[in-house]
Amino acid sequence: MKPAAAATPTEIVRVIVGTAGHIDHGKSTLVERLTGVHPDRLAEERDRGMTIDLGFAPYALADGRRVGIIDVPGHERFVKNMVAGATSVDVVLLVVAADDGVMPQTREHLEILGLLGLERGLVVVTKTDAPGVDAELLEVLELELAELLAGTFLAGAPILRVSGVTGEGLPALRAALERVVLAVPPRATDGPFRLPIQRVFSAQGFGTVLTGVPVSGALAPGDPVEVLGPGKRLRGRVRGLHAYGAPVERVHAGHSAAVNVADVDRHAVHRGDALCTPGVFAPEALWEARLTHLASQRRPLEQRQTVRVHVGTSEVLGELVLLEGPRLAPGASALCQLRLHEPVVAAAGDRFVVRRHSPMQTFGGGVLLGASKWRLKPGKGFVLERLAAEEQALGDPKERVRVALEAARGPRRAEDLGHALQLDRAAVEAALGALAAEGAAVALGHGKGGAAWLAAAPFAAALEAVRGALAAWHRDRPLLAGCPRATIRTASGLDDATVQAALARLAAPGEVVETAQGWARADHRVVLDAPAAALRRELLARLEAGGFAAPPVAQVLAELAPPLPPAACEDLVAHLVAAGDLADLGADVLLPRARLDEARAAVARALAAGGGLSASALRDLLGGNRRVVIPLLEHLDATGLTRREGDLRVLRAAPGQEPPP
Repeated sequence: MKPAAAATPTEIVRVIVGTAGHIDHGKSTLVERLTGVHPDRLAEERDRGMTIDLGFAPYALADGRRVGIIDVPGHERFVKNMVAGATSVDVVLLVVAADDGVMPQTREHLEILGLLGLERGLVVVTKTDAPGVDAELLEVLELELAELLAGTFLAGAPILRVSGVTGEGLPALRAALERVVLAVPPRATDGPFRLPIQRVFSAQGFGTVLTGVPVSGALAPGDPVEVLGPGKRLRGRVRGLHAYGAPVERVHAGHSAAVNVADVDRHAVHRGDALCTPGVFAPEALWEARLTHLASQRRPLEQRQTVRVHVGTSEVLGELVLLEGPRLAPGASALCQLRLHEPVVAAAGDRFVVRRHSPMQTFGGGVLLGASKWRLKPGKGFVLERLAAEEQALGDPKERVRVALEAARGPRRAEDLGHALQLDRAAVEAALGALAAEGAAVALGHGKGGAAWLAAAPFAAALEAVRGALAAWHRDRPLLAGCPRATIRTASGLDDATVQAALARLAAPGEVVETAQGWARADHRVVLDAPAAALRRELLARLEAGGFAAPPVAQVLAELAPPLPPAACEDLVAHLVAAGDLADLGADVLLPRARLDEARAAVARALAAGGGLSASALRDLLGGNRRVVIPLLEHLDATGLTRREGDLRVLRAAPGQEPPP
């Protein structure tokens, strides 16, 4: 990373060109002729004349803007390195040597590029000046290529003849390449930053440098970052950025970038790790996916095979679980789960390639739909429906949030949705706001973590569950004016936030009301039937007659032996308290309201002249017993008539006010 004049983002086109093809077909030579830079950086590569790892060179368009070219190895032993580079490519140059023709890695690389979702590219026939190559041979090769490319994304692509030695055909190749590059839609630069790391090194005076092609977001000097990988989360800060050989003030998705990171040890970082915006991504080992089995395979793909999974710059072993059937025919696709032996950093929409563990051979690939929380069982209809919805929502944050809410087992907060979907908070909140405006999502109230959210259908079900819980309560407990919220929560099976939101929604048009005893349907009225009305009269009369020495209510009820079940008797007492007929002083003491008013007046008169009143004196004054008098005094303290001074009670009066009557 040598100091140089800063390049502006407008000088860089957010497009990556990549090579592909068999070993010794002239890919690196072609890159050198196009860019003036030989992409082989390792001494071993130069000594052996064979590309082993990924190489990079900047390519200048006619107007001076630059794009990056990634050169990949062509040997079958280094396919994993080829995939690590190809995952970031937008345009491919499929290179075929005229003197060699279509070879095994020509076919495998083409299949891999298709699995990775490439849509644009050129076919370059190199070594047109080689001995024995004539016009007839070239025509036969182009017919072979047309047959090879039929049905692929390169069907009908221009086939350009080039000599890396003489330069013949290079002007036509440059013109065709520029047309294709400028036709590529630029990658979006919003959202959280993520860069699958291709290379790690130290530069004198700079420290740790991480290189790769960002797949989302943008980054600037000073930004906090984290390096994520199996069992690691390393926090750091961006010290500087380079792109295409020069320092820049910002790198974007689609730039080949070198990021100088402070506070991260280079020895702790490896290819396959990812450099990310903090707090958004996490390494995951279970991934839901759509898998395509290559049509070139001879046998069906069997259940639970051990595979090598290539995603981003990671390569990891895992188990492939087919979810739609016990096997997958060549050329077919199906939903599956990847159970990786080590977690990888990826996101929904990422492309992946799967190769056999042994022998190492590419047999399929596809697109990730999202991370799984648990192992999925094959053949579950509700799982397949959810995955189909996730697949349909790929690329649309609002729809992804909608699907996640509809599949949730309870309310979700924006932060939780962001972590699960690997979207930043702003994108999730914008999606939730749009869904709320459509009536597709409901905010359940605000707490420390912000509002919790439900999809419209689960919330509608929650409303019905609350309605049902209240109806059952009124049917079973008709003498009570309301149902406690905790009871509604238990009866409905809902969490408290959902119950609160449902009650608020039902209360707004007056369908339910809140009472002193809890929540009730607006049309609910407590009506005492003849047995209950008779018991009410007898109970109040007995308590009135007992005065301040009345026995506990349970004893009175036992003596009355009413024709009502115990639960109904308890509800009647609760109704009398709620209606104000009885005052509950605690400690199993209930007084008729008139008796309580009598006690307050007597205490106020006794204390009006000053002095204090002891418990025994009040007992004598009222003609009561200690069981009633002690809770009565505590009630008078709690309601502001008296206050305790030692063993006495005195009147409590605010400054400048008369004591309460």
